Amino acid sequence: MTNNNILLTGATGGIGQAFSQLLFSSGANLVLVGRNQAKLTQLKAELLASNPEAKNSVVSFVVDILQPAQRAHLIAQLALLPFEVNVLINNAGVSQFKLFEQASESEISHIMTTNTIAPMQLTQALLPLLKQCDKAQIINIGSTYGSIGFPGYTAYCASKFALRGFSQTLSRELADSNIRVKYLAPRATQTSLNSSEVEKLNSELNSAVDSAETVAKALLTLIMQSSEERYIGWPEKLFVRINQLFPSLVSQSIIKQLPIIKKYANSSSG
Repeated sequence: MTNNNILLTGATGGIGQAFSQLLFSSGANLVLVGRNQAKLTQLKAELLASNPEAKNSVVSFVVDILQPAQRAHLIAQLALLPFEVNVLINNAGVSQFKLFEQASESEISHIMTTNTIAPMQLTQALLPLLKQCDKAQIINIGSTYGSIGFPGYTAYCASKFALRGFSQTLSRELADSNIRVKYLAPRATQTSLNSSEVEKLNSELNSAVDSAETVAKALLTLIMQSSEERYIGWPEKLFVRINQLFPSLVSQSIIKQLPIIKKYANSSSG
C-alpha cells in the first residue's frame, strides 16, 4: 500500500473512520475529506498517534463535495501536496429508511445528489490528475441495495443503483487508460449512523450486520486485487445473482417481509 496515495471522502463517518485507520496502518498516504473540522482534526490526531513519524502522510480538507466551488478548491489544493493522489474513494453518502410516499422532495434530491451526482462530479474533476499517474483507481462505495430494490429504501436504492451503473460504464469507458474503476458493495453495517428502527428491523429479519472494520478489510482487498467489483456477505451475494436472473423469486421473499418492514418504516417516519 506504500505506493497508494488515497483521497477518501466521507472520512469521518463510521465506515470512513475504519477505512482511514486500516489504509493508514497499511502504509497509504491519505487525503481525508469531510465536512466537520473537529472530527477531521480528531481523526488525523488518532492516526498520527499510532505513527508520529508519518505526519506528512495524512492531510485533511473540510469540503462539502456537493458544492462546486469547494470541489474546485479541493482539486487545486491537491496539486500542492507532497504526494500525487492516485486513488479516489467515493465514500461520502447518506441513507434513509422511510416509505417513499412519506419522503419529501428535498430528501429525495439530497440523497440522489450526495450518493450519485456529487461523486460523479468529483470523479470527473479529478480525472485529469489521475491520468497523469502511472496507475490509478477510482473506487465507489455502493451497497447490496445497489443491486436489490428493498422497500423502505427507495431513494437510497435508486442512488446506489445509479452509482453502480456509473461505475460499470466508466470502467468500460476508461478500459484503454491507466485508470481502473471499482465498486464495493457492503451489506448492512453497524455504525453510529443507524437509527434504532433500522437496528430493530435488522434484528427482527435476522439480517447479518457487518462491522465497519469488516468492510474496511474488503476495501483493502479490492484495492490490491484486479477485480472490479466486490460484494460483501453471504447470502447477499447469492440474492444479488438471483435478483439478476430471477427477480420474481427475490420479490416473493421480500414481500413476505413487507409487514415487518412497513412497521418500522412507519415508526421511522412518524
